[in-house]
Amino acid sequence: MSVLQEISPNVKNIKQSEYEVLASRASQIEKELSQGVRKPYKELIDVCWCDPHSVGVKPLTFVRQVLAACVYPQLMKSHELPLDVRQRAQWLLGRCDGGSVGSYNAQPCIPEIIEKVSEFTTRRDGGVPSYPENIFISTGSQWAIMDILNVLVNSEASPKTGVLTPAPCHVTSMMSITALGAAAVPYYLTEEQGWTLQVEELQRALESAKGVCNPVALYVINPGNPAGLVQSRKSMQEVIRFASEKRLFLLADEVYQDFVYGENREFVSYKRVLAEMGPPYSDTVELVSFHSTSKGFMGECGMRGGYVELVNLDPAVQKHIFKLISKSSCTPVLAQMALDLMVNPPQPGDPSYPLYNQQTQHIKNMLAQNVKTTHEVLNSLPGVISQPVEGGAFVFPRVFLPPKAIQKAEEEGMQPDTFYCVRLLEETGVLCCPGSEFEQKEGTYHIRFCITASQDIVKEVLRHLTTFHTKFMKDFS
Repeated sequence: MSVLQEISPNVKNIKQSEYEVLASRASQIEKELSQGVRKPYKELIDVCWCDPHSVGVKPLTFVRQVLAACVYPQLMKSHELPLDVRQRAQWLLGRCDGGSVGSYNAQPCIPEIIEKVSEFTTRRDGGVPSYPENIFISTGSQWAIMDILNVLVNSEASPKTGVLTPAPCHVTSMMSITALGAAAVPYYLTEEQGWTLQVEELQRALESAKGVCNPVALYVINPGNPAGLVQSRKSMQEVIRFASEKRLFLLADEVYQDFVYGENREFVSYKRVLAEMGPPYSDTVELVSFHSTSKGFMGECGMRGGYVELVNLDPAVQKHIFKLISKSSCTPVLAQMALDLMVNPPQPGDPSYPLYNQQTQHIKNMLAQNVKTTHEVLNSLPGVISQPVEGGAFVFPRVFLPPKAIQKAEEEGMQPDTFYCVRLLEETGVLCCPGSEFEQKEGTYHIRFCITASQDIVKEVLRHLTTFHTKFMKDFS
């Protein structure tokens, strides 16, 4: 018997990523450039993912100084580091066995850092209490989502377990659901109304699952990825009522909570809205929320740190979740330290505060300008409509491709928007993701690219995209 035949059918069922076509060609192009092959560009610009430091956003000085001192404590003898940096590094190392980041934790997570996370969420949620015993630190949000799904999904159930997921939705979550043997049940966000989430569509999705799977959970992303929606309180209340009525476990992916740009929009956590709704909802709706060091102003994607907060879970279920998490010894210590720096940054009066405030304000202003510029440029292109980006890290414009382009894509065995992105890569060196990667509505085509990049890189991407798109539409008209 072939080894392949012994691989889990759930793994085999994972749909091949459209990005793999682009990534393979991008790798070839980088090799060609290094060998001196002449192209219309000198390097690739990869804006597929939210990886701010790879696209010109500078790391926060305070964060890097503290982490450097933790890795090499000799630095704390130097007065070149601000006093609060040295004090924080000393405090963090004091939480480590042997005073070293190279030590295992006695527990899965450093208890004092969990307490800091709890204090942060209480402040963020306007005083709604957060309890350390309901929080665990994870190796990034995707690992945490996988752990929670592991508890929710019964791989032997018939019909299989279902999870209601937004469409469009980032591919890693979809792959996690499939890998566990569950079924993703898409509910479509309403693009023409700014990617709003409609309860009627949730109901339609639930009805569509009858006879196919047994939905047990509702997954929401707020702010959205890739769609960029920031939900209103009213919308969130409607979702919570729906989850309560249908007895669905609520999974709230809130990793982009620091990035909100829309006028009269603010991030409000699902936990806060749930608490403010009062009984019976605040006492009964089971909720898990996720946050990460990767997607905020820190942009520390390589640290792979995040946390999960559990609300209203049955103690027996919560016990199994912690048992599952505990199997991995401990989350990397540097990731836990980065999380501490995210939830407990310098405060007014601290030596590091003026520079920290200056750097975070610069990032805020830069991203707000990127959103404005991108929206204006995209909507000036023929056959492109971009909904306002209210939050998150991406733009997800719709591209109305000519019939000849769609036919050519089919001849080459590609999705039409993958074909568009391949041509964009070949001709300009810009690497974007096709909308077919994200469960977009059938018959529509989109591209996604990151805006959490330096203004120079965003302007360069838009310049290349404008030139390419104009020529593409002319060639296939």
